[in-house]
Amino acid sequence: MAEVQQFLVYPVVAICLLLPGVATTPQHTGQPPDSTSMGGGLQEPAAPEVMFELLWAGLELDVMGQLRIQDEELASTRPGRRLGLLLQHRVPSDLEGAEQRLQQLQDLRKGPPLSPWDFEQLLLTGLSCVYRLHAASEAEERGRWAQVFALLAQETLWDLCKGFCPQGQPLTLVPWASILDPFP
Repeated sequence: MAEVQQFLVYPVVAICLLLPGVATTPQHTGQPPDSTSMGGGLQEPAAPEVMFELLWAGLELDVMGQLRIQDEELASTRPGRRLGLLLQHRVPSDLEGAEQRLQQLQDLRKGPPLSPWDFEQLLLTGLSCVYRLHAASEAEERGRWAQVFALLAQETLWDLCKGFCPQGQPLTLVPWASILDPFP
């Protein structure tokens, strides 16, 4: 399962590297995060290479169910603290929160592309799903996490395709759905 977990991290990291604005641009539409209530630092730019290094170092689920950067030295850097704040305060830590975030994203499907801030949260929510899928002990819970992850991946494709795919029809994950579905 660890190999699958690391394999699924690769697309998230690749997208962060391919889309530099995802990790470097603060939210410009909607409500920006209040950095004073979040402990500061959320609007600081982070280079894609730094985000890659932070994610490559690995994350872990602590006993409280929060994702944390494994490498304490990297976690103590300004970008590491920013990512830690994002993971702690902006990425859902339970299945209901992930499903609610997914519903919000599905409601935005017809609108313009997500802001870089929202897209970053989308990617980190998908990454969180992978870790929580791995940690889930019951088959039903694993199935729900896998389903949310697959739908978040589909939303990622939808957002990336806005304005580029013919007739608004993005690529689909249909061929992959059977791999991610634990209940054939």
